Amino acid sequence: MENKSFSKETICVQGGWQPKKGEPRVLPIYQSTTFKYETSEQMAKLFDLEESGYFYTRLQNPTNDAVASKIAALEGGVAAMLTSSGQAASFYAIFNICSAGDHFVSASTIYGGTFNLFAVTMKKLGIEVTFVDPDAPEEEIAKAFRPNTKALFAETISNPSLVVLDIEKFARIAHGNGVPLIIDNTFATPINCRPFEWGADIIIHSTTKYMDGHATNVGGVIVDSGNFDWDAHADKFPGLTTPDESYHGLTYTKKFGKGAYITKATAQVMRDLGSIQSPQNAFLLNLGLETLHLRMPQHCKNAQKVAEYLHDNEKVAWVNYCGLKDNKYYELGQKYLPNGSCGVVTFGLKGGRDVSIKFMDNLKLAAIVTHVADARTSVLHPASHTHRQLTDEQLIAAGVAPDLIRFSVGIENVNDIIADIEQALAK
Repeated sequence: MENKSFSKETICVQGGWQPKKGEPRVLPIYQSTTFKYETSEQMAKLFDLEESGYFYTRLQNPTNDAVASKIAALEGGVAAMLTSSGQAASFYAIFNICSAGDHFVSASTIYGGTFNLFAVTMKKLGIEVTFVDPDAPEEEIAKAFRPNTKALFAETISNPSLVVLDIEKFARIAHGNGVPLIIDNTFATPINCRPFEWGADIIIHSTTKYMDGHATNVGGVIVDSGNFDWDAHADKFPGLTTPDESYHGLTYTKKFGKGAYITKATAQVMRDLGSIQSPQNAFLLNLGLETLHLRMPQHCKNAQKVAEYLHDNEKVAWVNYCGLKDNKYYELGQKYLPNGSCGVVTFGLKGGRDVSIKFMDNLKLAAIVTHVADARTSVLHPASHTHRQLTDEQLIAAGVAPDLIRFSVGIENVNDIIADIEQALAK
């Protein structure tokens, strides 16, 4: 079913789970921690990574594997691993190839939670990050690299600043420095952009957002393209290219080839840190994925109309949405996201921060929630909510203006959404 000839729409509906005769048509929830074997030797082979199979849900579970396999197929990758949250996916993606004394480079315009993880928490683990302006010239970004740099990280469409990444530029910089490009593709989803096709090596998602689409469960995923040649840069990535003593001295790249990165992430990082997605949550995620290809075009169509309405409204100071022809990222959007970007629009109102907050309090259909990117229209003021730990200087560096309103356009009737904005602005 993961056949490359199938379109994304078909993979959304049928990917990952191919029942045999008499098996459930719908992916079942394997709500079990453990799996039975006939002999001690069968179990031993699983623990030695000699055979693949199920022995404990912290490492693998049939429900989770089916969903991970579907997402890998959607992104055009070789393998994927589900995590308990998008934050866990961000952490594991980096931690799988970085250890104390290492360094990585990241776009500065990333989600506030990821920024904090990289700048504060990972620093405590001895892993340093340098933040760069994604719009800066290649030469300038390249200056951030050091001999101990192990990765370059960025978001396809940044949350909440909606910067559209020049993926090819970032891939050139990463590969020129012998490191993989890790892309957070949460906002675009593989329906609107497949970063592997532009040179990215590893993709992560907060599946909590559009992939789930219904605000029912928190989750994340890491997908590997299988394209990065770890052995060509063996000295940089000893965890993958030298024997792992915690697995009887096996070397991941020798034993698993293109599957090395995800196998290590599962067999080592997930084994030891354990941020798994529950089979129940993976089941719910799969239900969301079955309609992802229907929801994304609707989100984008609605968001485009909302952006155009705000653009022409005299009470609005500015609007940021790459679908607008006068937007800074319109050309990059046309290149990487020709079918639409996402349902998130950001804007500011004349009168600044206080007026923005008052406007939000007057909305009726759109709800003030911490969430973004689900079927229902929602709104948030990052400076006083998600990014409130940042100073004004850090806010601006992260691309978050103090008056920025993040408006996540849902899949309701767009006229109702616009009418809600209109009545709130009138007050």
